Amino acid sequence: MVNGTEPVLPSMSARSERVSLRKILSEYLLVGLTAFSMAILQKLKSLVMRNRWLTEDEMNEGLALVQLYPGPIMVDFAAYVGYKLRGVPGAVLAAIGFILPSFLLMLVFSALYFAAASLLWVHLLFTGLEALVIGVLLNVTIDMGERVLKGRVEAIIFLLAFAGLVFKLNALWIIVAALAVGAFLIRHTARNVVIPHSDRSTPLRQWIAIAAITLLVFFVVVFAWSLRSEVGSLALSLFKIGAVAFGSGTTILPLIQADVVDIHHWLTMSQFADGIALGQITPGPFLITAAFIGYKMGGVFGATIATFAIFSPSFVMTLVFTEIFSHVRNMGAVRGALAGVLASFVGMLAVVILHLGGFALSSPAAYAFAAMAFVAVRWFKIDVHWIFGGGLVLWYGVMALGLT
Repeated sequence: MVNGTEPVLPSMSARSERVSLRKILSEYLLVGLTAFSMAILQKLKSLVMRNRWLTEDEMNEGLALVQLYPGPIMVDFAAYVGYKLRGVPGAVLAAIGFILPSFLLMLVFSALYFAAASLLWVHLLFTGLEALVIGVLLNVTIDMGERVLKGRVEAIIFLLAFAGLVFKLNALWIIVAALAVGAFLIRHTARNVVIPHSDRSTPLRQWIAIAAITLLVFFVVVFAWSLRSEVGSLALSLFKIGAVAFGSGTTILPLIQADVVDIHHWLTMSQFADGIALGQITPGPFLITAAFIGYKMGGVFGATIATFAIFSPSFVMTLVFTEIFSHVRNMGAVRGALAGVLASFVGMLAVVILHLGGFALSSPAAYAFAAMAFVAVRWFKIDVHWIFGGGLVLWYGVMALGLT
């Protein structure tokens, strides 16, 4: 710091020469291996500031940007930082590093889970885990509602989305309607929000690299379609969800449940709840639950293509929007649309909890454990890993006493 001013960071081109691709990959591998649940965002921000990769303003602009289009926010933010540092190769390695540890762990957990699923004690143990998940998700839904439901329009969208999903309305149409209503009716709340303009022109080679990544995703979509199998259908479903669902991993759960459980019956509700639980206890992005679903459908290949499908659409959007949005000033309509769709996700997430509760909360003990998890995470701010770990130990004791 000089004369009380912020330190000046190098330009993007200078940073690109200084930060090696190996450094980006190794740093994000470490974050992907050690960042859990609510600490993920803090870990990602700390990584950027510790290495002085971006200014705080650039980092905050990135966090704002990745909320303006569909996809899991944390993975997109990692890709944004990688792109700012080393263009498309940096974005690819940042995303891979962040996702890979949780993907490999989920492969192990999925193999063990499906190998032992027929054992009665394993089923009973996961019944307790499902109850704990419901308590944690209830807190997530309430927290999100407090942040998102800021006015009458948002509250109405929330109620209509809840009712629509209860009555089996297609979740995609709910999202489209919420986007339209938000863009027109909530637009005034964001009219003063701007995205800073940048005079930096994008080199042609950057656009060529972005086009190459886009074509790769398109070819995998075509490949999934050509499989004419349930694994291919799952991949196409996850491509669709990854391209339209806004917010964090938990907000995307209703769309996954609608396709995977309700429409195609690839998983039972109990298995879906267990996949959510495993996604919670693994480090890295929560939506690694997609690998669990894919493994059930087609082993390692199914897990790989499912993981690629859920994350790749928004990855491409990150590359494109980082360039386009830097030239756009007034994003009021976009932010209004985002507010509308997030309000709809609160309603749909409430339906997920309702459905999960109908399957998992089958005894007084299960209700008690769900309530215990909710109180522990909401009022005592206990990390979810302690909740799951300690809760499972207690549940095992309840099983031993025959109270389940």
